[in-house]
Amino acid sequence: MFDLVLSQLDNRDDVEVVERKGAGHPDTICDALAETLSRNLCREYLRRFGHVLHYNVDKALLCGGRAMPTFNGGKVTDPIRILLAGRAVTNVGNEAIPVEDIAIEGSRAWLKANLHALDADRHVRIEALVHQGSQDLQSLFSRGSARQIPLANDTSFGVGHAPLSALERLVLAIEQGIHGRDRARDHPAWGEDIKIMAVRSGEGVKLTIACAMIGRFLNDMDSYLQQKAALAEYVRERASEHGFRDCEVAVNAADDAASDSIYLTVTGTSAEAGDDGQVGRGNRVNGLITPWRPMSLEAAAGKNPVSHVGKIYNILAKRVAETLVSAIPEVSAAQCLIVSRIGAPVSMPDLVHLRLATKDGVPPEELRERGAEIVSDHLGRIPELVGELVAGATHVY
Repeated sequence: MFDLVLSQLDNRDDVEVVERKGAGHPDTICDALAETLSRNLCREYLRRFGHVLHYNVDKALLCGGRAMPTFNGGKVTDPIRILLAGRAVTNVGNEAIPVEDIAIEGSRAWLKANLHALDADRHVRIEALVHQGSQDLQSLFSRGSARQIPLANDTSFGVGHAPLSALERLVLAIEQGIHGRDRARDHPAWGEDIKIMAVRSGEGVKLTIACAMIGRFLNDMDSYLQQKAALAEYVRERASEHGFRDCEVAVNAADDAASDSIYLTVTGTSAEAGDDGQVGRGNRVNGLITPWRPMSLEAAAGKNPVSHVGKIYNILAKRVAETLVSAIPEVSAAQCLIVSRIGAPVSMPDLVHLRLATKDGVPPEELRERGAEIVSDHLGRIPELVGELVAGATHVY
């Protein structure tokens, strides 16, 4: 049985900061391509061998290119470089797994599906630097496979909280709404490189939005300013829907239209002109960056979903916290911390800490039995989580 600790949570705070990096941000691109490679490797291993083999491909670097954006056009003069690195089983006996092809083809497919103004064939150069993993970690992975109980391949931890605050839900809704629109017809000038910073001080809320505008869909400065105004209005409407009827909104706050210094791009991402990216520097597994909440610095994208607790436990902790709130009437808010020990079964963490905000002064210790049942239930569902990650049904950024 795992060591379970419960304590009281004070969930009140007069200040809140929430950030999200959109799909076209260089850091998010790296997360997405690492996770795409992870999923595709799982599928290839399952297709060939019936089970997932050892790998971790959670290292990706984006080196920004150069571009000359203009109204009604523009061009990329030096392509974006993306390097996908990590460790994976590349040969089983005489059978070679085409890891490089899987990495490059999957990356181009994601870029084409998610960045509507970027030409993934001309504007990007992708290199795969994935090699065979170390013998000790392969052996650890194999021992877990032989016992059908995956062994943690790292000593790490995961954290999660619930419920999301109104501001957290708003930030997610803004970026997901912008990204999910019909980009060919609905404001095609809005690029996917969106960054949202939301700050609440007491009842006052400020939203600062960066959006890479796409020059070929804009005729002149007036049309650029019109698109900025339209985006600001969209943000205000979403804020009103989430209960923030009076908030300050700034879009591309660094612009100086008088000197023609504006956030204009060719591709809809700052990666085209010198902005670089890296796995793990962006959103956490809940899609947000929340410095007022417990967070892990773990780069979950690209890690093996079978045994890498840095990935598994962050998702699991989030789900445990959500279930504590939804299933136990006395709990109004929850935080969950799960710590692993390398070599131990992933279903047997070293420590689970639950911080609970309760109603009517109920001591958290009185909820121990129900809390332990919820944690045990989620630990028992880890194999289902692996399937969800392979299918792409669960996101980690």
